Amino acid sequence: MKIPMLRFYTIAYLVFLYTPIVILPIFAFNNATVVAFPLRGFTTEWFQAVWADRELHGALVNSLIVATSTSVLATLLGIFAARASTRYNFPLKAPTMGLIMLPMVLPEMIMAMALLVILLSMGVTLSLFTVILGHVLVCTPFSVAILTSAFQSLDKSLEEASYDLGEDAFSTFRLVILPLVTPGIISSLLITFTISLDEFIVSNFLKSGEELLSTYIYSKLRFPKYVPNIMALGTILVCVSITLLALAEFFRRRGIAKTGAKDTGGFL
Repeated sequence: MKIPMLRFYTIAYLVFLYTPIVILPIFAFNNATVVAFPLRGFTTEWFQAVWADRELHGALVNSLIVATSTSVLATLLGIFAARASTRYNFPLKAPTMGLIMLPMVLPEMIMAMALLVILLSMGVTLSLFTVILGHVLVCTPFSVAILTSAFQSLDKSLEEASYDLGEDAFSTFRLVILPLVTPGIISSLLITFTISLDEFIVSNFLKSGEELLSTYIYSKLRFPKYVPNIMALGTILVCVSITLLALAEFFRRRGIAKTGAKDTGGFL
């Protein structure tokens, strides 16, 4: 009896969770300014309005700059942390790794407020740079989680064989280890890019005059006439996010298969 009830609860939970995502494109193509049934007709007017919105173009460019910078910096930090945690033993290793992963469980509101207070007390002017700093803090734990799995699946005998053949630590990392974890690095870049692109709380606290995609959407949702445009934009973002996550999962599985390890689940 417990198994059917658990199955029913799982299905009901998934339906509740993903129904808004399914409904989003329905209203994005609906020829009405009010989000309500029944539908009035099919239109692509809202997508054309999104394409012609100059303010949105500026917010998109800013978000792409922030997301690209964040993904590169977070992945670099993730490589260092994952390599250190899987290969070396050092004092206070467990507390250090716990501190790195802490932003995954801390409320983002608290982190954003703390970052804002610290940056202002240091006299740092809010800009895209401060947003990038905040996003790197949020995204680095995800990068570490992905890359730790990639480094753990490596065969240590390959590294030892490289040392026996006369290579030093740097050349071994560059010629042997890095090619094997490249799929994990690509996966980390894609995941952190997606997270940064969607991040709102930290962006809203740490930005100055420059709009980002997430803050632009929030500002427009307060006006009913812009809701259909936001539905269209949301549909595009959902498609982009799903594509990036699918690519990240593809490269993650490719990396695991490349090392000969067994796949045990998703990227986290």
